[in-house]
Amino acid sequence: MQAHSIDTETIAAYERDGAVLVKGLFAPWVEDLRRGVERNMAAPGPSAAENLKPGETGRFFDDYCNWTRIPEFERVVRAPEIAAAAAALMRSTAVQMFHDHVLVKEPGTSKPTPWHQDAPYYFVEGSQTVSFWTPLDPVREAGLRCVAGSHRWPRLVLPVRWLSDQRFYADADDYMPVPDPDAEGMRVLEWAMDPGDAVAFQYRTLHGARGNDTPLRRRAFSLRLLGDDARYVERPGRTSPPFPGHGMRPGEVLRTDWFPYLKIPGV
Repeated sequence: MQAHSIDTETIAAYERDGAVLVKGLFAPWVEDLRRGVERNMAAPGPSAAENLKPGETGRFFDDYCNWTRIPEFERVVRAPEIAAAAAALMRSTAVQMFHDHVLVKEPGTSKPTPWHQDAPYYFVEGSQTVSFWTPLDPVREAGLRCVAGSHRWPRLVLPVRWLSDQRFYADADDYMPVPDPDAEGMRVLEWAMDPGDAVAFQYRTLHGARGNDTPLRRRAFSLRLLGDDARYVERPGRTSPPFPGHGMRPGEVLRTDWFPYLKIPGV
């Protein structure tokens, strides 16, 4: 397979806006990922969640940290072409695996994914981070939305639980309230996407997703990767994902037996 080319204009847009569209990045692995999602939903992992309240329609399923037990996911994680794209966007010499995430909105799921940043949920700090969000179905009305420039905000946004809307950490003083980007006139990036296209966004980029009021499924696979400056940081509570028993200390590179470095072509 040929490596996907990330040009200088795309890298500049990623650094400026905190999110870019990369057409066709995961296209060679769409069928693998579809099979992996079905395997995941048939046998959910311990972190699987159903994200609808009583009376809400459809189904909003998510699960993460399954790549070591689902071979279709591992093939994608280990693909050097994906690591090369991540390295280019992050301007990093190395790429480290963090975790995978599956999000499925069945037809008629009106609930949107709440606005949030990933960074405050994670025990990772650093400017060299990237999440790839790729749909496995055509997306025209149920896509990912990212607030341009939010990765440069001086404070992190308060993390909340998707189902209960409760604060994720007890002490919220260090965080800014969750904004309403549409009401506040923020520049929101949103793209029509085909299966295998990817939105690449930084961990501090505020993002959400529309509900799925269409008659089609909206399956999405996310891959969270780390670059050279990413380090373990303590948060004021249990992180998500939690990775219990990791034994890491603040300032350390994430342990490579759990979070391996990925092969980059030519490196």
